[in-house]
Amino acid sequence: MTRTADAIIIGAGVIGAALAFEMAKKGWKTLNVDRNRQVGHGSTAGSCAIIRMHYSTFDGTAFAWEGYHYWRDWAEYLDLPADATLAEFRQVGCLVMKTEANAYMARHIETSAALDIPFEEWDANDIQNRLPVYSLESFSPARAKDDPDFGQSNGGHLKGGVYWSDAGFVNDPALSAQNLADAARLHGAEFLLGHEIVEITQENGRVSGVKLADGSEIDAPVVVNVAGPGSAMINEMAGVTGDMNITTRPLRQEVVHLPAPEGFDFEKSGTIVSDSDIACYCRPEHGNHILVGSEDPECDPHFWVENDTDYDRDFSDQWTTQAMRYAQRVPSLGIPSRTRGVVDLYDASTDWIPIYDRSCLPGFYMACGSSGNQYKNAPIAGKMMAELIEYVENGGDHDTTPMQMTLPYTGHVIDTGFYSRLRKINEESSFSVLG
Repeated sequence: MTRTADAIIIGAGVIGAALAFEMAKKGWKTLNVDRNRQVGHGSTAGSCAIIRMHYSTFDGTAFAWEGYHYWRDWAEYLDLPADATLAEFRQVGCLVMKTEANAYMARHIETSAALDIPFEEWDANDIQNRLPVYSLESFSPARAKDDPDFGQSNGGHLKGGVYWSDAGFVNDPALSAQNLADAARLHGAEFLLGHEIVEITQENGRVSGVKLADGSEIDAPVVVNVAGPGSAMINEMAGVTGDMNITTRPLRQEVVHLPAPEGFDFEKSGTIVSDSDIACYCRPEHGNHILVGSEDPECDPHFWVENDTDYDRDFSDQWTTQAMRYAQRVPSLGIPSRTRGVVDLYDASTDWIPIYDRSCLPGFYMACGSSGNQYKNAPIAGKMMAELIEYVENGGDHDTTPMQMTLPYTGHVIDTGFYSRLRKINEESSFSVLG
């Protein structure tokens, strides 16, 4: 007997689980299918899980500010039993250095003020009071370690930054996806793990379900691609790429795991820092460690991969480059001989802004192109996609009249066409993990 569902959600990462939660609350019989054997064990598990509210675009910032509130109120949002083990949101704040590359944060300041997002402007003394191990010498432009001028100061100094006190990170991103899945199950959602999809089935010009590698089929009138770095392959499988102006593909990334410099408790007293002068971001990590990622400067090569299963999972010279660039900012930092951290994939879109949209195939939807910057938006992305699916299934023409959505916490109204697959490339984007 063929299994059926109202909606099949491909993927059980944090966004897929959030969508299941939101659709199940609306009464949909959802089934998440994932080839991983545990919820949240794809690219979600490798996320730095930073919750911030500064993006390069107004709409992206509004969306992230809304998203923050769900993490702040995590237990209330999920409404799981009191004895449930929940992922923790740790509010440590986020500092962004003012540099020429980000126009000294003028636009971010303007956007945060317009959206009533609390922020502070810090001068050099404020930064060094919070981060006394930091040197504020300027090293821009960022360089690869084999550049003869690598590590050389340009003679200038950073003079300040912008600090968002509400920002932070989630201590266990995989657990956060599992929390969402558990909350979804309370509303009837189901999860089928350890199964690979090999075909998107269609009937009478509409999606009709999926076929699995074991030969079984699942019928559903709605299928949603939330496959993370595998999303491009799923879209190809569904035959929906023909009209897409924005597409996605998997991009290999490395995150460096370093011990904090001796004498400074970065876990307790540090903060998230985005520093375009050295093109690195960092956040505190358990055990008085620091996670360091690249902000994708021109000197860092992009390692695009053919698919999300067959790629090099070993560290490369990029690990050393990121560690040494961060050591420019923290001269007392010790760089261990043993490489530790994460090698994983981004599901990168053409302009690094996600696709949350319908497709040209009726009943087939996409929540993909997270580009390493959408973990924080998972709850509101799930809510928006649930509303968008109902809007289209009830006859709304989202391509010509995009759904307008009032964000529940902030009351800001967004035009969800901002995330359309048909949009022009957004030149306001950072074209990086910063979004």
